Amino acid sequence: MIGIILLTITWLLLRFEGRSLSAIGFNQPLKRTQEFFAGLCIAASFAVAQFTLAAEVADFSWKINSNFGLNEFANSFRWVFNSVIYEELIFRGYLLYKLIQWLGPRTGVALSSISFGIYHWFSYEVFGHWMSMIFVFIMTATFGLMLAYAFYKTRSIILPIALHLGWNLVTLTVFSNGSIGSQLLYSVPEEGIKLLSGYSALMINLLLPLCLPVLVLIALKTIYLKGRKSS
Repeated sequence: MIGIILLTITWLLLRFEGRSLSAIGFNQPLKRTQEFFAGLCIAASFAVAQFTLAAEVADFSWKINSNFGLNEFANSFRWVFNSVIYEELIFRGYLLYKLIQWLGPRTGVALSSISFGIYHWFSYEVFGHWMSMIFVFIMTATFGLMLAYAFYKTRSIILPIALHLGWNLVTLTVFSNGSIGSQLLYSVPEEGIKLLSGYSALMINLLLPLCLPVLVLIALKTIYLKGRKSS
């Protein structure tokens, strides 16, 4: 519901400027469909790799939740999808579109990234816990940088939505690592990924997830650089 409200507000703001939703990339159906599935699969693959590797290193296993059926999946998917749409329309929608216009792409993308990191201090309820704040900011601001840069390069919110949805759907709905409780898989023993420590925790919980933004940033820069040279 909140996503529909935000999309309507975005549409009204763009209409006031004499523009349509194509200004934030709701256009070119074939291209946007390709971007969506590419982003979804890439982000989901990295999330699967993180949690699979964590189980191997920390010597725990993932078990299927027998109580997780189609209704539970539908409810979980709806919650994840709504949260992604909400965050994308707030941080990568009309606001980033205008920031890039007013301040230029570099400053606009940077501000979007920083604000995304700060926002997660409060959504993750870690404000005041300095070590957690540093970790959360590094992870989410870097992720936000990837999403904002994807918006800028593709001139569309579709790829950011796909990347965000792919990561969150696997993390929360498949591997139950979030605030919505036990979903498709659960860890045995219950501590699961928390069993990681030292260098293993650093590699799997920080460096591996950060490889996704690095890969996407490099890929986008390379693709659009080639496109500019060939045109």
